[in-house]
Amino acid sequence: MATAPPLRSAIKRKPPGLRLERELWDSGSSIVAGIDEVGRGSWAGPLTLAAVVVPKDKRLYKVRDSKMLTESERELMHDRVMEWADYVSVAHASQGECDELGMSAAQKLAAQRALAGLGVDVDHVLVDGNWDFVETHAITTIIKGDAISLSIAAASIVAKVTRDRLMRAADRDFPGFAFAGNKGYPCPRHKAALAAMGPCTIHRRRWAFMDDLRWTAIPRIADADPEPQLELF
Repeated sequence: MATAPPLRSAIKRKPPGLRLERELWDSGSSIVAGIDEVGRGSWAGPLTLAAVVVPKDKRLYKVRDSKMLTESERELMHDRVMEWADYVSVAHASQGECDELGMSAAQKLAAQRALAGLGVDVDHVLVDGNWDFVETHAITTIIKGDAISLSIAAASIVAKVTRDRLMRAADRDFPGFAFAGNKGYPCPRHKAALAAMGPCTIHRRRWAFMDDLRWTAIPRIADADPEPQLELF
């Protein structure tokens, strides 16, 4: 197993733990999965969700919410999580599914795929946030769960690194959009590329940024699932 990076002072605060997992284990839920998603607010690429079942008898230190880690730290911790966890699954809802279904339904679909991909009957799911987008399992929703639950924090790392790798690969196919840097999220260079070239095949075409591309012959897909969306300018 690769050596973990030293912790920066910024992330030496209290780490996520196993209190919630232990309570569930003690109550008879043998298989507890933490799940987290990434890409919901992106303009391009898939919505990605990871599910992780952590061991009961082996700890992995230096796991943090993925947003607290640098890219190099996430990459290293991703590989350590993959070696350490009992079960790991990653699933996606494609940009086409995000357009067709709406983001809420796409997130539910990705969750179903990730949990099924674990290959084990899950007794309970720990979910970051306050929305039950699982529906098929007993769940506990946890505000800022990626800072509290080790299972969710591990899932946040796996989901983030997996999607980032996909978007870096997409950058080679669509070099004008700077996907390697922005991962499909809004930024000045991404906005300028859209204004100059219009959307590529992995852009989500039901998003509000399409309304600002008046010149393009590609219409915005009708929004069947209204949600607050980021504007182009």
